[in-house]
Amino acid sequence: MIGMHRSNYSKIENGQREISVEALTKIARLFNLTVDQIINFEGGMPKDVTFEDKATLEQVQLIQQLEPEERNMVYKMIDTFLTKKKFREFVQENMAK
Repeated sequence: MIGMHRSNYSKIENGQREISVEALTKIARLFNLTVDQIINFEGGMPKDVTFEDKATLEQVQLIQQLEPEERNMVYKMIDTFLTKKKFREFVQENMAK
């Protein structure tokens, strides 16, 4: 229903793969939940995000002004960088053992 192959879904469930922001958003819509409600299912909702860095806040505001397709491209790029970072950290932690 979310356009994900069963094997990828299984890997996410088993902790072998991280879920993308896009897939998480589709799942949230499917169950009529927000992404925050899925991520914090057992706990409370997260606190409001505040930006200490004014430049970061300005960049986020500028991203919101982009066309939806361009905004999605930015979010996918950020998701890719974060996934790569998590993978590097995972490899470093598990190669040391």
